[in-house]
Amino acid sequence: MLRYLPFLLIIALTIYAFIDCLNTPEEEVKHLPKAMWVLIILLFSVVGPVVWLFAGKKRVASGGGRGPRGRGQWVAPDDNPEFLKSLREEQENKDREDRDKGRDKDKDSD
Repeated sequence: MLRYLPFLLIIALTIYAFIDCLNTPEEEVKHLPKAMWVLIILLFSVVGPVVWLFAGKKRVASGGGRGPRGRGQWVAPDDNPEFLKSLREEQENKDREDRDKGRDKDKDSD
């Protein structure tokens, strides 16, 4: 059983690199066209996947800041200024509607 482990690891690495290459957007692929990377990964069983993982696509440093597509880190709703602003506006609209209804009732009772 243990003698099959290297072959299974090579197959797993090749499958991972192949799927990663297929799922990577074309604009994030470096050095070669995506189709060439697929061929390299499939034809060169150990070297191809390793080269893809280290040099094939743009990697984003982990940590804070903005990602490759301009998205920021996830922010909890109670810390998100846009969400808080929308809540304030929603409450102001509700208060305004309540005041308008109150005025309409006063006019009807007169």
